[in-house]
Amino acid sequence: MKVARTKYNKLLANIGVTIETARNNALQAVNAELVKANWEIGRYIVEFEQEGNERAAYGSDLLVKLSKDLSLKYGKGFGRRNVLDMRRFYLIYQKWQTVSAKLNWSHYIRLIALSNNKARVFYEKQCVRENWSVRELEHQMDSSLFERLALSKSKKAVIALAQKRSHITDIHQTIKDPYILDFLKIPQSHKVTEKLLEQKIIDNLQSFLLELGKGFTFVARQFKISLRNKHFYVDLVFYHRILRCFVLIDLKIKGVQHDDIGQMNLYLNYFRSEENVIGDNEPVGIILSTEKDEVLVEYAMGGISNKIFISKYQLYLPDKKTLQKKVKALL
Repeated sequence: MKVARTKYNKLLANIGVTIETARNNALQAVNAELVKANWEIGRYIVEFEQEGNERAAYGSDLLVKLSKDLSLKYGKGFGRRNVLDMRRFYLIYQKWQTVSAKLNWSHYIRLIALSNNKARVFYEKQCVRENWSVRELEHQMDSSLFERLALSKSKKAVIALAQKRSHITDIHQTIKDPYILDFLKIPQSHKVTEKLLEQKIIDNLQSFLLELGKGFTFVARQFKISLRNKHFYVDLVFYHRILRCFVLIDLKIKGVQHDDIGQMNLYLNYFRSEENVIGDNEPVGIILSTEKDEVLVEYAMGGISNKIFISKYQLYLPDKKTLQKKVKALL
């Protein structure tokens, strides 16, 4: 009876996988057709304009008439805003081959709203590479991911970041400064402790992994290191499956101090000797703090061969306009 039940459960599971796969494929097919249809509609509008007719700006007579007639004949989905988005979509992606089949119309609605071409291309490629949902894309855009990464790189690196669908080959490509932890939803008036910060991250681990970036997998919290009669605890331990290395994260609610760097160096030496196995690369340490003194960090890091990164974190979204101005000046 037990064997029969096990076989039945396996049958049910196999059928379930088939149904879910078919539904997902059907949904992807519908999304692909919607994207193609909207691209075609945009092309027709632009070609109509090029024959000497009016420019289809928002609120123009052309858009008003199109929106009204299409809505009467085909129902919802053809408001003036939607029709204008279709036109804009075509103007940005005039070659159909440049439109990714992995993104749906909701992705493109958010992408075409970006006026910065480099930022839009960056988000599009990241979206495809990391398989972001629309919600994840919105979060990364709201947290100014492009601007944050751009400010930590050279002009040449920023251009490459926006133009190439790069593969992660070095830990430097994944490090951000600052990290935005707004998803923790800690009130500004609330007193933050390291214990609270760590617990909030664990409670919102999926969002934290999204902020860390592609390739990170969670290993442990408060990882215990015992050296004779002394015990140390690493706040958070991750493993980067692409770079094949442990990533240790230490949380600080104040500015980083020189002994914090020394402690992280101890952690990395221990992991390299005791936790790494054949095939693992050198472990990496990230100290997340509210502030960092660049001069202190420079001297404290002198002579250390381990890969230690000092990054600030912010509990609230950054001033996007300020970041955009800085990036514009950089480019």
